[in-house]
Amino acid sequence: MKKVLISGGAGYIGSVLTRMVLRAGYKVRVIDNLRFGGEAIVDLLNDKNFEFIKGDTRNEHDLKKAVKGVDFVAHLAAIVGDPACAKDPELARETNLGASKRFYQIANEAGVKRFVFASTCSNYGKMKDSDAFVNEESNLAPVSLYAETKVAAEKFLLSQDKNNICKPTILRFSTVYGLSPRIRFDLTVNEFTKELALGRELVVFGEQFWRPYCHVVDLARAIRLVFESDIDKVAFDVFNVGDTNENYQKQMLVDEIKKQLPDAKIKYVKKDEDPRDYRVNFDKIKNKLGYRITMRVPDGIAQIIKVIKEGFLNNPDEAKYKNI
Repeated sequence: MKKVLISGGAGYIGSVLTRMVLRAGYKVRVIDNLRFGGEAIVDLLNDKNFEFIKGDTRNEHDLKKAVKGVDFVAHLAAIVGDPACAKDPELARETNLGASKRFYQIANEAGVKRFVFASTCSNYGKMKDSDAFVNEESNLAPVSLYAETKVAAEKFLLSQDKNNICKPTILRFSTVYGLSPRIRFDLTVNEFTKELALGRELVVFGEQFWRPYCHVVDLARAIRLVFESDIDKVAFDVFNVGDTNENYQKQMLVDEIKKQLPDAKIKYVKKDEDPRDYRVNFDKIKNKLGYRITMRVPDGIAQIIKVIKEGFLNNPDEAKYKNI
């Protein structure tokens, strides 16, 4: 059995990935500081193939303990998103960049074979041609501290000696949505749908700006796919994760929600300037690794509506459902 280490395994994507690879027959160790609690993985303590280390990726002792005997690493632990990074810039730089560098070095010294780094399509910033698509070869133009730290970490990983035992792979994630054991309602699709499912008026700023979107399950599937792909196909390479048909403007997202909630009340506020505006092409991961998504934005909308309307959550407005 291969052993996988997942940093941030109690988080929004990590708690999905952890279950996925356990079901696939891996042994899984999670390192997480439980900043947002551990409810999302507490049941996994019953699984003999699951191991948990409470630790911080900024702490070298914790990292050295975590990588022992591990074959693959999925590095998800980060201060995620523009608002969270803006709130505590020093913590964001230490966690997203400094800790990521040390993590890779320690993993390589320990003989870990694969290191999958969760990056972001936010790295593309604002596209120059609004009719075009960006791809993995496009210029990176980060316009937030979050993206700046991810771009810097990518550059570090890709500059490492190609003969290193530990082979890094960069996955630039689309904007995520969908259900997870650690659900979030500070993400565009989830937030918009929640507000409208609760019968509130939704205020939308800058409805014309583009983003790619991908379900949390499909982002987790991409990580597993890298673990199981031929090493020469993924080592020291970068892949956008998503589907080219899943690029949406905010207006388009609202239109999809209104198909399922016809009485939704929307107010648009004109905003001509947004720091991020990009449409992304995902042909590379599809053609090189055979990746296909299994869910689309309307599927995620339907999930959130069901969870809200049928009372799965006592109070969807609770602070624990947000990263800040």
